[in-house]
Amino acid sequence: MSDTDIVQQAADAKSRLQSELRKIIVGQQSIIDELLITLLSRGHCLLTGVPGLGKTLLIKSLARSLSLSFKRIQFTPDLMPSDIFGTEVFEEDAATGKRSFRFVKGPVFANVVLADEINRTPPKTQAALLEAMEERQVTTAGNTHALEQPFFVLATQNPIELEGTYPLPEAQLDRFLLNSVIDFLPIEEEMEMVSATTAPPK
Repeated sequence: MSDTDIVQQAADAKSRLQSELRKIIVGQQSIIDELLITLLSRGHCLLTGVPGLGKTLLIKSLARSLSLSFKRIQFTPDLMPSDIFGTEVFEEDAATGKRSFRFVKGPVFANVVLADEINRTPPKTQAALLEAMEERQVTTAGNTHALEQPFFVLATQNPIELEGTYPLPEAQLDRFLLNSVIDFLPIEEEMEMVSATTAPPK
């Protein structure tokens, strides 16, 4: 297959994916393009916008359209790193009486991970994603666990002027290829969205 064929195949796949997303998402074309650029570049994306703009729906729809596993992590002030990675569980074999630790994987073990409202958790937990995003692996209890490929983190954050948010440190921002700012739809697209989601079936 020539380079031209490969480029054409990628362009066709991009068009089909955009068509599928447009069945669910009204407008936000530039945001969709930036998400696809990030995904194809094996990067991670930060989506900034106020609540209620469909960020979670967009990311979930993207994962479903690509048949990728999807997990959502709701970042809160009391979230701990083990809530992201997983934890060691001590268990006993009933037949042999042998005791051992077993690692129970956390939600970071998925192809598409939605880090929802990432700036609502303290910096310690924010930093827990650094290794996963850069090295595509998790180290816990001295053991290294490879993450599923492709691995794509889509983090959402509220504008920093909202109450209860922590600005992301520079080291965390460096892990994101793009910071996409999602805004309210123009009035025409807003009316189209309301009509599509609230109008009675014909």
